[in-house]
Amino acid sequence: MITYVYWIAVLAVVGSVLFAIGVKGENWKVAGITVMTILLVGWGVYYFRLQQVFVKHYGGVMSVRVPEGQHHLGTTWKDDHLWIENYDPESNTCIFSEYSKGNLLQGKVLIKDCNPLMPQGGGQ
Repeated sequence: MITYVYWIAVLAVVGSVLFAIGVKGENWKVAGITVMTILLVGWGVYYFRLQQVFVKHYGGVMSVRVPEGQHHLGTTWKDDHLWIENYDPESNTCIFSEYSKGNLLQGKVLIKDCNPLMPQGGGQ
């Protein structure tokens, strides 16, 4: 929901600029450049700063795919960064992947021979 409010606000600013500079000021070239700048900055702020904050704190929406051949084990937040744990049965490795804001600094931790899907203990 909050994501929609953000984009409605960005589009409202775009509409206002088009009306003020383009229609009233009759300067469509400046209006076009300004609108493109506003849209680019709006997208950048959302992608690099707000997306995960919206999801974590305000109930936004975000999609992440589990890589083919892996099994999803768990997900957790560390500050505003999302950490996802998957298991790769082919290499018997647990993979913790970080999804940071804008996916700029993505960490990855590999745990070899973790085998979380096998039953633990003995006796049948």
